[in-house]
Amino acid sequence: MVTRHVAVLGAGTMGAQIAAHFANAGVPVLLLDLTADAARKGLQRARGLKPDPAFTPDTWSLVTTDGFDRLDRLDDCDWIVEAVVEDLDVKRGLLEQIDAARRPGSIVSSNTSGISIAALAHGRSDDFRRHWLGTHFFNPPRYLHLLELIPTADTLPSVVQTVSAFADHHLGKGVVVAKDTPNFIGNHLALHGVVKTLALVASSAYTIEEVDAITGPAIGRPKSATFRTLDLAGLDILAHVVRNLHERLPDEAARGEFVLPPFVEAMVERHMVGEKAGQGFYKRIKTPDGGSDILTLDPGTLEYRPRSSPRLPSLDAASTIPDVRERIKTLVAGTDRVGAFLRETLVPMLTYTASITPQIAMSPDDVDRVMRWGFGWELGPFEVMDAIGLAKVRDGDLAPAAPDLQVLKSARQRGIVRKNAAASLVDLGDGVLCLEFHSKLNTIGGDTLQMLHAGLKEASANFAALVVGNEGEHFSAGANLMLLLLEAQEENWDEIDLMVRTFQGATAALRYADVPVVIAPAGLALGGGCEMVLHGDRVQAAAESYIGLVEAGVGLIPAAGGTKEVVARAAEQMAPGSNDHLPPIQRAFEAIGFAKVSGSASEARRLGYLRATDAVTMNRERLIADAKAHALQRVAEGYQPPAPRTAIRVGGDTVLAPLKLGIHLAWRAGRISDHDALIGRTLARIMAGGDLPHPSTVSEQHLLDLEREAFLALIGEPKTRARIQHTLKTGKPLRN
Repeated sequence: MVTRHVAVLGAGTMGAQIAAHFANAGVPVLLLDLTADAARKGLQRARGLKPDPAFTPDTWSLVTTDGFDRLDRLDDCDWIVEAVVEDLDVKRGLLEQIDAARRPGSIVSSNTSGISIAALAHGRSDDFRRHWLGTHFFNPPRYLHLLELIPTADTLPSVVQTVSAFADHHLGKGVVVAKDTPNFIGNHLALHGVVKTLALVASSAYTIEEVDAITGPAIGRPKSATFRTLDLAGLDILAHVVRNLHERLPDEAARGEFVLPPFVEAMVERHMVGEKAGQGFYKRIKTPDGGSDILTLDPGTLEYRPRSSPRLPSLDAASTIPDVRERIKTLVAGTDRVGAFLRETLVPMLTYTASITPQIAMSPDDVDRVMRWGFGWELGPFEVMDAIGLAKVRDGDLAPAAPDLQVLKSARQRGIVRKNAAASLVDLGDGVLCLEFHSKLNTIGGDTLQMLHAGLKEASANFAALVVGNEGEHFSAGANLMLLLLEAQEENWDEIDLMVRTFQGATAALRYADVPVVIAPAGLALGGGCEMVLHGDRVQAAAESYIGLVEAGVGLIPAAGGTKEVVARAAEQMAPGSNDHLPPIQRAFEAIGFAKVSGSASEARRLGYLRATDAVTMNRERLIADAKAHALQRVAEGYQPPAPRTAIRVGGDTVLAPLKLGIHLAWRAGRISDHDALIGRTLARIMAGGDLPHPSTVSEQHLLDLEREAFLALIGEPKTRARIQHTLKTGKPLRN
């Protein structure tokens, strides 16, 4: 079955975001609510959400709205997602109307976090029940990888397969099939530990700050830890889900595990429900100096107090342990407050998980995937049990959910062709070699470039194609700024010149390789990482790729061929016979000058960092497999290296003059600093092709030389070095 048209019923926060994500996948969506006006307003609210549910503003054009009085429009839909309020009777009443309006054979699912899927379908037609299942998207649906599918005894296996495949390949989801039990897998297990934690806080045994320090990255959990996460999710949602578990679990002892302490119920009554109410476990207030501060709740009084910094020495000591398994084991075994807390909360949660898994999930592996994909845990519960010696579930790491997921990880286990401290060469099979970065944030230095050249040489001699990518969080945060700053402080200008020439040579080698090179970015691909993306024969980008030439933020310009490539692409956008260079160059100049970073791969295409021939992978875990397939496709097409560009059209003074005027006006208006203006003028000169009195053509090498000269001039500026130093120290740009 092909999913060509989807309907989402319920334009609340969740329903509208689900509709947006189907639109992200290029699928037209009909969003319905009680009235057409309610649906329109729900869509409008979603458009203002942060983080943005849509890849680009154009995404929303695929979503149309209407009211429940137009359920006849469901006849055109292949998949109907019910996403109204979490109330059994309300949902069943709407599903009865859907049953009467839908086309036989169309799939119907409910986005519920815990209501019985079988109970919802009671009384529906045979065809409805055969094409019916639960689809529990996690909030926000664009960003959280997990989708729990909940079939019933009546659901056709082909329906489960169709929805699984579509969600995996088109929506980018990690799909786990769960059993039809209260709150399914993720919310059931996560809340067990939360309730234990809340009980300890209620007893005043631990402060909110202490709990968040312990339950964040120290044990392989997100930075939002426990209480920041609860504020984001909403305490009203927490109370609803816990109440559902307490009422619906069949075992009396299990029901007793899910009771919230009175102070949490009191918070819900007072609408202290978290971020959406402006107050929860934390509260942000404005300070007299115009800034802001964050206060922390005192559970005993329900008043807010200044936030304190917990003193937990064992956490500081454990932070030096890089392996999360060893770190958790050390903390759990500790004799201090941290160890006691984890033995009171984490260990009981693990024990409960082991006992309940056969009832709620198909396998321990699925449980681990749910907690990794839905809650951002580095290790699932059974992996933690193995790490601390509580149980032995499997030998080695959690296996990929399918053979074509995490291809690089599997290939690495078979053996590495060559490696150094910054990168490795891995044989992906079928004649494809992979260059994998593994420095901190995959920053690019001499070791990286050395392995890049080695990879190109190895691929040319013994392989058919090369993929550049990794399975880390980010493709590359760019060049090693610390090394650059040290050389600049020592005034080693010849060494910096050599560094730039070497980097330019590396990106050129990618561009003109003997074999097709496919670059596979995901997460951050900034600065030098973006320049690598720009020089591949093809790009296979993860949908969530944040690509940009951000050098202006540290007082520099892209000098590893990035500016050259952007100028060349802008020239290619000009209409045949046109001499109006300014519009495409203006767009490119703003992208570089304002250090714009794409919010998605789709937006990267709009910014010119991806081309029409480049492809996008929705499921991050399929990225390397898709890049490998793309590379083999280029081999089959008869790849030939491109010829160097010798006649790139540039505008000379017809471009430089208006760009410099715009910079001057922005400076006069106070929108940019003196140093910003200097960077802008330097960049404008390169993008105009240099000091040319009229439009002309130049070679790639001419533009590369301009890049290098400009880079060396800017790195010599004290204000640029101050920007670099500030960014290295704070992670934020400096406007000086």
